Parts: sequence; structure tokens; C-alpha cells
Amino acid sequence: MSYHFENLKLEKGMYGRGGRTFAQTLEELDPSEQYRGTALEGLDAFQRQLKRFDIHVKGAGSDRVEKFFHTSDSAVLFPEFVSRVVRQGLEEESVLPAITATVTRFDGMDYRSIASVPTEAQKKLRRVEEGAEIPQTTIRTQENLVRLHKRGRMLVASYEAIRFQRLDLFSVTLRQIGAYIGRMHLEDAIGVLRNGDGNQNPAQVFTAGTAPITKGTKTMSYGALLDFWSQFDPYTMNTMLVSSDMMLAMLKLAEFQNPLTGLNFQGTGTLTSPLGAKLLRTSAMPAGTIIGLDKNYALEQICGSEITVEYDKLIDRQLERAAITSISGFAKLFTDAAKVLTVTE
Repeated sequence: MSYHFENLKLEKGMYGRGGRTFAQTLEELDPSEQYRGTALEGLDAFQRQLKRFDIHVKGAGSDRVEKFFHTSDSAVLFPEFVSRVVRQGLEEESVLPAITATVTRFDGMDYRSIASVPTEAQKKLRRVEEGAEIPQTTIRTQENLVRLHKRGRMLVASYEAIRFQRLDLFSVTLRQIGAYIGRMHLEDAIGVLRNGDGNQNPAQVFTAGTAPITKGTKTMSYGALLDFWSQFDPYTMNTMLVSSDMMLAMLKLAEFQNPLTGLNFQGTGTLTSPLGAKLLRTSAMPAGTIIGLDKNYALEQICGSEITVEYDKLIDRQLERAAITSISGFAKLFTDAAKVLTVTE
């Protein structure tokens, strides 16, 4: 039985065609819907092309890198392979989905978000009497633009140096590149949570030992966490970004040694505080610092582009220096939904 994907002509021009990615262009030319009920159901258009050229990218039986370059058609698939594996590395260890309320796709480098800044009176849930004015929520665009940043790594290697490497082994390096890019995006997100996005909206900073955070006790304590938690009304502190030293200090607290807390961690791999907040440890956080946030309202991620590679250099085998990049930025949605706690001792 002959399938359409087996005769599809592949060319470099399929990258960046009409603002679409290579995978989107390939899917448009070879829709997955037409393979329902066949042995190829469940594969996307790119995976069907790998099958067409008998390229195995995973496992002990993975092919060498040179398998992609046996024909000019199959060589066109190599940049998409690199992009997918780098994206896998970016997503595997990323905590961004756990701290962002929404993701916005945006084609450009400068983005203007929206904001709603209610007064204390507007925050109150008042009963509306008959004929009375209904309380308003005003939404406006932010005054200043949110800058998007290009983050990436340069892949430096000649084709001769990698042609005999197994794709499974080569993927390890690519995933590491993805993890590094993800780390840089996380640092950007933490910077926006703490310092704002340029619209005069930095997070309120509390210090352990200074009122209202357990006055007189500058070390990490459960009381300090309770006082910090109580500052979030009407939001809910459901997520905590903590530095490595703060995570260690918190785990030493008696309240965190509750058997039920440990049992939940052993059973699910997810560590939560006795306050119900999800704990996320990252070395991107400065020492002695905790960011508490309501992840449903605090942060917007703006994606200017997916993982992109310099496909010309990859396809033509002149792989001496090829840039792998991703464009992303972050905007504060509701300023009070994220706050900072510092511990000095």
C-alpha cells in the first residue's frame, strides 16, 4: 500500500514558509487525519518522514547522524530533529509551567500586556442594591513595553566530527542545550517576578524578623512562613520558588518532617509545604530568598518563537557554528499575586 508521505518532496524552503514552522508546513502537506485507522495512526508528519527514510533516533538501535544525509530530502529533516530534541530538554526540567498563569504567542520583540489595578474598595465584594451602580473592573494596556529576549546556545562541531555518532548519544548534548536555554528563561521569569516588567510593578519584599514577619526572629521559621502566607489575601500562595539554602532550612523545620508530608513526596515526587504550596527549588534563585505566588494570577509568559536553528548550516553539512535560539519574555499580571521573603540569617 502506497502512502502520500512516501512521495513528498522536501526542501529547505519549507522552513519559515509563511510564518509557519517546518512541522506545521509538513503537517499541512501531509495531514495526520488521513492516516486514521492505519498502522501509521498516532504518528505526526515528521515522524512519518523518519519512517520513510528508516531513520531510528532512539534506543540502542539508533542510527548514526550521517543517516540523515544519505539523500537531499532526508537532510532537510535534520534541523527539525535538532529543534525537537532541544525542546524536549527545555521542557523536561522546566518549572515555567508551574509558575505561569498563561502563555501568549507573539510575533515580535516588544509586547504590551494588559493590567487591572483595582483599589481597595473595588476589591471588596459588595452587595448591589436595586438601582445602584455595579462595581467596575477596568482593564487597560500597560504603559511600558515588555521586552522579549533571545536566549540560546551555539552548536560548534563539524559534520565530520559528529557523522558517526549515534543519534541517541547526540540527543543527550542537544537536550543539555535545551535545559540551558530553559534555565535562562527561568532567570528572566524570576527577575520579572521580583523586579517587575518595567511598569513600576516590583514585588513587595518582606524580611524575616521585621514586622509583619515574626518580629525579632531573623532565621527561617514556620511562624515566618505563616506570616508570609497571610499577606496574600485575596490571592492564595499556592507556589513557592526557593533557593537551595532556603529549601534546606525549610526541610529542617519540624513541621516539614510530618510523616504525611514525606509520604506525599515519596509517592508522587512532589514536595508541598504544610501550607499547601508547591515547593520549587532552583539555583536561579538568589540565596536567602523565597518568592511566593499565586500561579493563577502572577505571571504571563510571552513566546516570540519556538526553538529555532540555523537550518541552512545544518542541511548543507557545514555545521561549524549553528545557533539554536528561543525568544521569550514575561509580564506581571497582578502585582500583589507575587511577593518576596528574604531571610538574612
